[in-house]
Amino acid sequence: MSNDGAVAGIVLAGGRSRRMGEDKAALEWEGVSMLTRITDAISARCAPVFVAAPAASQAYTTLADGSPLHWVTDEAEDSGPLGGLVAGLRAAADAGVEVAFVCATDMPLVQAGLVDELLAGLTPSTDAVIARDGQRDHPLAGVYRTSAADALSSLVDAGELRMVAAVEAVVTRRIGVSDEDWLTNVDAPEDLHRLHASRVT
Repeated sequence: MSNDGAVAGIVLAGGRSRRMGEDKAALEWEGVSMLTRITDAISARCAPVFVAAPAASQAYTTLADGSPLHWVTDEAEDSGPLGGLVAGLRAAADAGVEVAFVCATDMPLVQAGLVDELLAGLTPSTDAVIARDGQRDHPLAGVYRTSAADALSSLVDAGELRMVAAVEAVVTRRIGVSDEDWLTNVDAPEDLHRLHASRVT
């Protein structure tokens, strides 16, 4: 059954956070976990919101108990963010949703406006719209048609882990966004400290 007009949210939270040294999803950001900060922000535009993370991941074992979020834990083992994307898109499709906004769990400045601008770039012939800043693509800040899951799953089955391969495998449009701060991600403690410092000056 199609849920016309609905936009799902998919947050990829299955990473091992090696550079950060602790689970990024559980890091505190302005009084809440980073995962909560992100899901609260995108919930203004997206429903349902899914969190893709393997059952053995730090995010799932730390945050899932009692969480009201829809957790998706069936991504292929060691398939990285691409596997999480496939699992999330399939969960959204099963919920009858045709389009999903996708982001990583390390983007604390994301806002609903990013969802709006990406959706505005989606055309009938486009499978994905991803953000691009002046330097690079951001495939984990994009909207994807849930029907793209099969093509992306074929990449995972072939052992492909790179998100760049995902956007090359489907019809993808790249657009600039009005606020590049939305795309800020934090990979290491120094990134987090720098971002906190910039917010108080």
